[in-house]
Amino acid sequence: MANPTVVFPEPREVVVEDRERPDPGPDEVLIETNTSLVSTGTELTVLSGDYPEGSNWDDYGEYPFVAGYANVGTVVERGDGVADADTGLDPGTRVATWTPHARFVTAAAADCVVVPDDVSDAQAAPFAIAQIVSNGVRRGRIDWGETVVVYGLGILGQFAVRLSLLAGAETVVGVDLAQSRIDYLPDHPAVVGVDPTATDPQEAVADITDGDMADVTFEVTGNPDVIPEEFATLRDQGRLVLLSSPHGETTLDFHDHVNAPSIEIIGAHMLSHPDTATAQDPWTMARHAELYFSYLRQGRLDVDDLFSHVRSYEDAPALYESLLDDRTEAMAVRLEW
Repeated sequence: MANPTVVFPEPREVVVEDRERPDPGPDEVLIETNTSLVSTGTELTVLSGDYPEGSNWDDYGEYPFVAGYANVGTVVERGDGVADADTGLDPGTRVATWTPHARFVTAAAADCVVVPDDVSDAQAAPFAIAQIVSNGVRRGRIDWGETVVVYGLGILGQFAVRLSLLAGAETVVGVDLAQSRIDYLPDHPAVVGVDPTATDPQEAVADITDGDMADVTFEVTGNPDVIPEEFATLRDQGRLVLLSSPHGETTLDFHDHVNAPSIEIIGAHMLSHPDTATAQDPWTMARHAELYFSYLRQGRLDVDDLFSHVRSYEDAPALYESLLDDRTEAMAVRLEW
């Protein structure tokens, strides 16, 4: 195959389709993929075709759908203008880009983040998760000594726990219905896992904080029905950060949940990253990726044990089928090329 590419021709169907190898345009580079991360949220939602009618998921769900978003690969060719403006992107340079599951992809040179030599392809693969969560942690304004609750311990939630600790949280409480996901939490004295079917998270947080409750709670379940109970873990004037994309209606008593306790609700979509670094806000997507690589290199962040599935791209149809049937055991999932 010249350029095998993972495609959803229609809902619930996955093929590895041979497509033409792209040519880099002006200010672009051609990249040969080493590994790519599967989104068990967005991609599986599109694959299922099961999303609220009229929501912005309609923008994603046009078939055939080319899957993928987080790619780590090696520059093999530069388009016109790249040699002068981006001399760091020589052929042979490894880069992280938001591009599809395909052997060859093109990306704007300005959007490439160079992967350090001492960071492996596997370690680099969750860079996009790190970017999304770093933005959420920053928007949530976690401060030294605070208590954080993370609802939902998929890969986004796992990163939220780890990056909250790095941001200065004294205690992080991870909440999930699946014990298998709780088991992925880091073995750290400041981290507590809670199964809400066994222990009321509000009571657990009250016990851990001597009644002070949490300063910040992250919504990472994607379930709009869970959101009202998440407020109960917060202290007065605490912050609820919507790190997930909970489509559908959520019913709140705004007096009891928001106004009376003066709770702040913070949206944290990745698109709230600044396009350009400024003195007021230097934390672009590229800067957050670079920070992630720095934590890996310093040994302050370990992601090696977060991969539940590693498969060849040739096995993509079977992999997606299994994840669509049951994703409860999935954490970080990647394809090898």
